[in-house]
Amino acid sequence: MRASFVFSEVVTGLRRNVTMTIAMVLTTAVSLAMLGFGLLAVGTIDKMKANFLADVEVSVYLVNDISSGDPNCSQSACQSLRQDLQANDGVESVVFENREQSYERFKKMFESQPELLALTGPEALPASLHVKLKNPERSQAIIQEYTGKPGVSKVDDQQKALDRVFNALNGVRNLAFGAALIMAIAALLLIANTIQVSAFTRRTEVGIMRLVGATRWYTQLPFLLEAVVAGLVGAIIGIVFLVLTKVLLLDLVLTGDVFPAVGMLELLFPVAPILLAVSVIISAITGYVTLRLYVRH
Repeated sequence: MRASFVFSEVVTGLRRNVTMTIAMVLTTAVSLAMLGFGLLAVGTIDKMKANFLADVEVSVYLVNDISSGDPNCSQSACQSLRQDLQANDGVESVVFENREQSYERFKKMFESQPELLALTGPEALPASLHVKLKNPERSQAIIQEYTGKPGVSKVDDQQKALDRVFNALNGVRNLAFGAALIMAIAALLLIANTIQVSAFTRRTEVGIMRLVGATRWYTQLPFLLEAVVAGLVGAIIGIVFLVLTKVLLLDLVLTGDVFPAVGMLELLFPVAPILLAVSVIISAITGYVTLRLYVRH
């Protein structure tokens, strides 16, 4: 009987303040959906870093004399640099690329820009030694050691360009978390207002229940459950929105060539349980605090 009464009170409260309930559910759904996007972005960025760092190279560009006069890296200046790099403990492999090979790679990279290809010849590109590291995060040590050495024109690190890409992606992730925080604040205010309005409209019956011996927890539990139920419904809607976004948008954009595809398992676990847990915990805490502050009597 008591459980049936509490359940009926929860349903009555949600129906009585239906517009505020809908607003609270939708705001919670948007907030949790943005939080879900942020969590998915974190996982995607981590996978991208792992994939790209595995292929990161340090390019040691050679001076013009070596580039033009030693196409096979057979002379002493080029050979000594190559052997020195191969003997380095942090180096996994060293590949020599002469001017002609550099130009062929350049043409493939910029085949969609014929005007640029027309202005660039093999003589404009230096020969280079492409160094693959055992630990790509230690590329700065190689750069400092070989910058300025005889025969070296410049040492370039691919990780610099990757850092700029990852910084941009991290900015998108932070925007998602920021939007989720703003919407979460709005959802908390709506939860608090809904509980206050619901308690005010039922103040007479709650007062009578207290007079006949009902405990404070028994009279306040329906209001707390209203917040939790609304939060759960909002979380479910947010998860459904994430699933639809994955199927209708992300699967078309994230093909796996550059951006790793987001699997359904990643979305359903651990992102979905996290969103459900956050909705329950935040709704319960907000409801409890609101009841303690505003609905004491």
